[in-house]
Amino acid sequence: MACLLLFGVFWLAREGARMVSVQREKDSFVVVVDPGHGGSDPGKIGIHKEKEKDINLQIARKVKKKLEKEKVQVVMTREKDMELAEAESQNKKVQDLKNRCELIHKVHPDCVISIHQNSYPEEEIKGAQVFYYTDSAEGKRLGEIMQKNLVEGLDKANHRQAKGNSNYYLLKKTDATLVIVECGFLSNREESNKLSKEDYQEQVAKAICKGVMEYLETAKISLADGGSL
Repeated sequence: MACLLLFGVFWLAREGARMVSVQREKDSFVVVVDPGHGGSDPGKIGIHKEKEKDINLQIARKVKKKLEKEKVQVVMTREKDMELAEAESQNKKVQDLKNRCELIHKVHPDCVISIHQNSYPEEEIKGAQVFYYTDSAEGKRLGEIMQKNLVEGLDKANHRQAKGNSNYYLLKKTDATLVIVECGFLSNREESNKLSKEDYQEQVAKAICKGVMEYLETAKISLADGGSL
């Protein structure tokens, strides 16, 4: 966190080559924001035919803007409706996930926020929830901080808790402190309506940003005390 470092991340996607360059400034934090799905992978389809990939990107852009106002350097895994896979790939989904992991590994971020939307057969199920890698103490800490901020910022009646998971690809294939933020259920009529609206997306982004900043501030204290990220 305390050194000056210039690096780039490169991969081939359907739209062609992409290079992400980040100059890590002294005493600054770097956060990867990952809008899930994209391109030919729409993710979950909402009760009103909303596509998860679009809502993920809309919220991610708002998170990026808010974090940059806090002087955090942000790297996005995608900036538009695209998948991180070549057109001729035999398994685009797997290559997409591998390329997201490769970007994260190259960037060495202080944390990663992967933004998603949930769905469930029973329409009444709702509420934001955060997932972290089961064996990651830092992931659990970030997840619990993030869950607290989502509950406080979106719905104080939400009794969901941050949950450990060892199956999600990004969680088990990256060493970075990473959480998956399921912002709500597109299968729930109320949440689906709200998640499609910009003002509610701003609320979600604000809660995520507050969670990130709270985690980074505690990480800064840990470093000052001789700990390590």
